Amino acid sequence: MTENLDGVRALIITAQTGVEHDELVDPRQWLLGRNATVVHAAPERGDVQTFRHDTEKDEVATADSALADVTAADFDILVVPGGTVNADKLRTEPKAVELATEFARAGKPIAAICHGPWLLVEAGLVRGKTLTSYPSLRTDIGNAGGAWVDEAVVRSTDDGWTLITSRNPGDLPDFETAIGSQLGRTD
Repeated sequence: MTENLDGVRALIITAQTGVEHDELVDPRQWLLGRNATVVHAAPERGDVQTFRHDTEKDEVATADSALADVTAADFDILVVPGGTVNADKLRTEPKAVELATEFARAGKPIAAICHGPWLLVEAGLVRGKTLTSYPSLRTDIGNAGGAWVDEAVVRSTDDGWTLITSRNPGDLPDFETAIGSQLGRTD
């Protein structure tokens, strides 16, 4: 059975650079292939440099919108790709932190992969949650009150909102399946 996400509005947020290519492109294509509406927002509308393995430049993606022009009220799910530089820049971007907080307060799901959970640590959203990430975030997540586990995908529903996390690009199929399950729409 294939997920039909017609009517679902997904927001993917990134920095302008340092984004792990597959963690942006694959979920975006996966959502679009299931008829979801997807908006990619970054600090500025326009070019976003993607990378592979944090060091190898890949294609330039295009942010459809600036972070300042989007709000959680207009979307059903927030997706946060990784990439060390991307995540580090996002967590210092006040509007990105604000968006993550708005999604959680509204009880809307957030899906973050690899280094993406750094944004959630900064927003104070991991306390009481069980999650995974790239292993180097384990200490940061623990210090922020979260419980880190080494699994391909983790779905945590504690504190009134759902958090879906995965470790790296190799987990993308599980990550995408969990997003589809969370959105609960099938043909």
